[in-house]
Amino acid sequence: LNIDNVKGLDHDIAYRQLSAGAIDAIDVYSTDAKIKSYDLAVLEDDRQFFPRYDAVILYRKALRDDHPAVTTAFSQLEDAIDERTMSEMNLAVSGVDQNTERGVADQFLAQNLQIVGEAMAEKSLPSAVAMRTMEHLNLVRWSLVPAILVGIGLGIVAFRSVLTGQVILAIVGVFQTIPALALLVLVMPLVASMGARTIGAGSLSAIIALFLYSLLPIVRGTFTGLQGIENQYRESADALGLSSGYRLWKVELPLALPSIMSGIKTAAVINVGFAALGALIGAGGYGQPILTGIRLDRLDLILQGAIPAALLAVAAQLLFELVERWVVPAGLRLKPSQ
Repeated sequence: LNIDNVKGLDHDIAYRQLSAGAIDAIDVYSTDAKIKSYDLAVLEDDRQFFPRYDAVILYRKALRDDHPAVTTAFSQLEDAIDERTMSEMNLAVSGVDQNTERGVADQFLAQNLQIVGEAMAEKSLPSAVAMRTMEHLNLVRWSLVPAILVGIGLGIVAFRSVLTGQVILAIVGVFQTIPALALLVLVMPLVASMGARTIGAGSLSAIIALFLYSLLPIVRGTFTGLQGIENQYRESADALGLSSGYRLWKVELPLALPSIMSGIKTAAVINVGFAALGALIGAGGYGQPILTGIRLDRLDLILQGAIPAALLAVAAQLLFELVERWVVPAGLRLKPSQ
């Protein structure tokens, strides 16, 4: 046992590495299903090094006062599930039978508490994918559209002022260097302080993080496109007596559109891929079945999220290709050799 080489590793991946003999020991939850399925030996934490994770029921006092029957029903779960029972239920979900969490929970309630609820019908695969698609699209559109508008504006400002431009490019560049998961975690306290409830704190946190992550390609594309315009075009505009704003709108931005659209397409692909991480903070989307599949070691669930996410990224690329053909003048789309 090499205690001098301790490294952090995703919990689900760690089990596979332990089973393969690539690592010697890992930390576990005593209710993990994989302890039994991998036939692992669990060492007792006799020095209480690791903190306990005991399940508790949290609810508002108003719920107890207004709907006492609800909290009474909750109280039936107290001391009803021990470590062994929970481990067996987890194993039933992640085992070869691939039972659903809802199905296993319904069975436990019926057998142990004689509670038979109105079981919710499991969503079919098409309806589940459709629901995740709408969640993913909402994350993308609420973050990418503002990023396009703000990014182009910042790119114009960066081009007009050398000093301000360097500051803008540096700031949006820093956002891009922050690891995606870390950015989500950093944004969450800000959203919590705002008391967001309309679209959910997790969704709003993911949208803000996606917005920040999408800025650099758009700002850089706008800045580069404007900077690459040959002086002769600006001189011609000045000779015609065009105002600065009119020259920007009618001459400079059209000439810079190919570079701007390139940045937008890059941002769209990044946005679609990064949105999958939103599931880690409850934002839903294609990341939800991927995370569940990793946790339960089920390839079918992973593919339910991974394949649609890849297809959506391709669709976003094609969509902006069509938009580019529509907004970019034909002459600017021609290659130099043509």
